[in-house]
Amino acid sequence: MAVQASPLRATPSPRRSPTQEPVGRRRSSSPRTVARLGLVALVLLVVCAASLTIGARSVGVGTMIDAVTAFDPANGDHAVVLSRVPRTVIGLLVGAALAAAGAALQGIARNPLADPGILGINAGAALAVVVGIYVFGLSSASGYIWFAFVGAAAAALVVYAVASIGREGATPVKLALAGAALAAGLASLTNAVLVSSQETLDTFRFWQVGTLSGRGWDVIGTVSPFLLVGLVLTLATGKLLNSLALGDDVARALGQNVGLARGLAALGVVILCGAATAAAGPIGFVGLVIPHMVRLVVGADYRWILPFSALLGPVLLLSADIIGRVVLPPGEVQVGIMTAVVGAPVFIWLVRRRRMAQL
Repeated sequence: MAVQASPLRATPSPRRSPTQEPVGRRRSSSPRTVARLGLVALVLLVVCAASLTIGARSVGVGTMIDAVTAFDPANGDHAVVLSRVPRTVIGLLVGAALAAAGAALQGIARNPLADPGILGINAGAALAVVVGIYVFGLSSASGYIWFAFVGAAAAALVVYAVASIGREGATPVKLALAGAALAAGLASLTNAVLVSSQETLDTFRFWQVGTLSGRGWDVIGTVSPFLLVGLVLTLATGKLLNSLALGDDVARALGQNVGLARGLAALGVVILCGAATAAAGPIGFVGLVIPHMVRLVVGADYRWILPFSALLGPVLLLSADIIGRVVLPPGEVQVGIMTAVVGAPVFIWLVRRRRMAQL
């Protein structure tokens, strides 16, 4: 007589394969990813040293260290190094802000082409600064920053409102189209104001090209509190952006308040874009290229994408600034131009690499 198995016997649960672990959890506990973050920080340190030593008048590393640790006012090389310190610091802050803002925007819009420039945020900040120069006679970053905040926030709200029209809501494609259209319209308005006032054009054209030169400690003191607050806020939204990347319905099922999550991330982006644009002018490609490079290293977890982007952004911006100093001696090419020259080929290579990986 066959003995039947007791229904009370517990069947062994299947063992979970390591490949079945959530991507974010697997990445966050990876010592290799932490080591890569440390390596990127080391690369950034090297680029900062290069920013202090390379230029129309280059100095040695030993001279740079002496200038920082034991400055001698009678030494001309020490004076050169000291004059490059504010330029390097503003490059660090602006590069981190633009890259982190670009990564967060791509998470908010669920669009790999999202960027402060493509979505019209930089154009809104630029138009507000032009209006401030034309109407109120602004001429310093301390005045630019408030107008840049208002312009960036207004542009972000208009893009989201326009893209939300319709039954499907603010889809990634509609956000990109609305941003591109708004950026073109705001650029036309900016040009209209500039054409009507030669004085405004003279003041604006040195800021519009995007540059790190000529920014002193007064500019750094004005924008650094906003940039630091924006960075902290944006870095804290990594988990929220991971939920949004799964889609609004899945994010709600996981208990996330989708509107609040997008609002917090968007607030951080507006603060970063407004302060960075006020400090250095409109600079493109940093927020577009860096997040794509980071995803090749850390995958799709925004808890790692955001800090990696904040470290790699200054690497790209300062490298472009260094190249601009030496490419046409004794003059220099502004960093806003060099980021396009350096960033465009890199972005094309990233797109081709991603396309080949999908074939």
